[in-house]
Order: sequence, then C-alpha cells, then structure tokens
Amino acid sequence: MSGQAHLNEPVSAHARKEFALLRSTMMVDEALAAIRQHGIGERIVYFYVADADGRLVGVLPTRRLLSSAPEAKLDELMMRRVVAIPETATLLEACELFVLYKFFAIPVVDAQRKVVGVIDITLFTEEVMDLTEPEKVNDMFETLGFHITQMRGASPFKAFRIRFPWLLATVGSGTMGAFLAGLFEATLERAIIVSFFLALVLALSEAVSIQSMTLTLQALRALRPTWSWFWTNAWRELEEAVLIGLGCGLVVFLIAWLWRGAPLASAVIGTTVLGGTIIACISGLVVPSVLHALKLDPKIAAGPITLAVADVLTLTLYFSLATWLL
Repeated sequence: MSGQAHLNEPVSAHARKEFALLRSTMMVDEALAAIRQHGIGERIVYFYVADADGRLVGVLPTRRLLSSAPEAKLDELMMRRVVAIPETATLLEACELFVLYKFFAIPVVDAQRKVVGVIDITLFTEEVMDLTEPEKVNDMFETLGFHITQMRGASPFKAFRIRFPWLLATVGSGTMGAFLAGLFEATLERAIIVSFFLALVLALSEAVSIQSMTLTLQALRALRPTWSWFWTNAWRELEEAVLIGLGCGLVVFLIAWLWRGAPLASAVIGTTVLGGTIIACISGLVVPSVLHALKLDPKIAAGPITLAVADVLTLTLYFSLATWLL
C-alpha cells in the first residue's frame, strides 16, 4: 500500500478504545474515584467529559483535574470548546488537525457526538506511520503540506490565480455600494447624518461577520456538517446576533442622538446596526458552509464573499430605512 493510500484509511480504525470518559455532573473526587476504578488506558493526556446522554461536552486537562479542589464540579472546570474528529474522517484529516491545533490528543466521535475513541500524536506516529520507511514519510508530508499550506512556496502567478477570483467579490461589493449610494443620493443629501455613520455601520457589520466566519471555519475543520448542525448553529448565531446588535445599536443610537440631536435619524442608524449584525452573523455561517458543501476552499474564498454579502445587504437595509423614515 502506498503512503498516500494509507492516509485515506478511516481514523476510527486506529483510535484507542481505552480512555476515561467522565460525566459533567461529577465532582473532582468522584471523577478520580472513577478513574481509579476503571483505569485510564495506556496513555492519558486529556480527560473528556460527556453529558447524561453520553455526548461530548468538554475536555479537562490532567493538570487541572489533579490540582482542583475535591468538591469542584467538572462542568465548572472543563473547557467547553472541544475539537473533535468524526469517525468517518481519514488519517490525513486527523494529521491536519494535529498540525492546525497543536493538540496531543483528539477525541473521535460518531454522528451523535458520542466518543468512540481517542487518537493521540504518539499513537499516530508509532502505529500509523512506519517512520523506518522514508517513502511513506515523504508521501505524508508532501500530501499534507500541499493540503494545508497551499499558498506557501507557490509562485506569484499561482498565488494570483488562487486568490484573485475571490477578491473580485470585494470589488463587486464596493461597486454595488457606490451604485446604492447613487440611487439614494437624495436621501443622503436630506439627512447628512446618515452619511456620517456609514463607515461605522459597515465596520461593525464586517467585524461581526469575520468573527462568525472564523468560528464556522474552525468548526468545519473538525467535523462534517449536517443539516442538524447547520440549523442548531444558525439559531445560536441568531440569538447572539440579536444580543450583540441590541448592545451596539443602543450605544450608536445614543452617540448619534447626543451629538446631532436627531432622534429619528439616530434610530435609523441604531436599527441598521442591529439588522446589520444579524445579517453579518448569518452570512458568517452560511457562506463558509455553502463553500464547504460545494467543495470549494472556504479558507481563501469565505472572507471576501462573506464581507461582500454583509456589506451589500447592510447598505441596502441602511439606505432603505433612511429613505422610508427620513
């Protein structure tokens, strides 16, 4: 079997089945007692924590568990953002996660996010890769290096071909923004305060969309998205967007009102901040997910397209509200 074919094997076939899985309702002394009773397997780097249904909900470093008070609860000590790999992933994808996150171990989960095994960096190098065969090592790094660092070492022309088409989305959104401003020129002339806050409205929308997009990209690296995952995250993004938008919108409304004394125009600006934040959060989730589903590279394409979508929709909302109310 060639080295590259070896990397296409499912990671579940190489995962360790002996691992300690703790419950989030346990206290430290209960967790230690459970560990002593059931054992920890050959190697231990992290302890993984599951809820009552057995789903992975957190990770607990060994040092934190051993140094915490006996009465401390695991759900208060554990880290809730866990990078996991689906059991259907390949060894190459597992290797990518080790390179990207620099973890010593990564849990392997099924479709219900229940832990079915653990793969660690030592196990990977010792049992998966035969380091006495240089051909396999070279195949692994050659394949992995291109897959992860596609741009590194590329010629200027190749980098141009990869990056330029997606940057046209930014050019297009800027042109569309100028076109929209021209359509609403009369509104901008009558309510000059709207133009004063144009840059702020766009900057907030872009900042929020980048945050949301970054979180989505991190999630897409660690799992294979499903419709259930998408709708769960869409609802969570919507809830967060409303809270962030209300906070930022209220602050901007007060600034505009106290500065220019125009409550209606200030309300338009604050409402646009709220709406733009919702648009940005949803765009940051939808665009990378769609690109991933289309098997395009979301790491390169998601940024320009997400910003373009957020800018155009936010400007449309801004100018439409201003024209309607002012």
